[in-house]
Amino acid sequence: MTRLTRSLLPALTLVAALAATACTREGPGERAGRGLDRAGERVRDTVDPPRGPVERLGRSVDRAF
Repeated sequence: MTRLTRSLLPALTLVAALAATACTREGPGERAGRGLDRAGERVRDTVDPPRGPVERLGRSVDRAF
């Protein structure tokens, strides 16, 4: 391994670990964003309602995640 690789590997590992732990908590911005997403979905369903049971099922699955 080159010297640059040996010095970057621990730094990249640390950054990846911090990023993984930072994703566990949800902040107020994420909650507000989720609310805006749901409002947009409701508007879409009002303007363009799902046609048929399969499309309704697909949209409900989309909302589950």
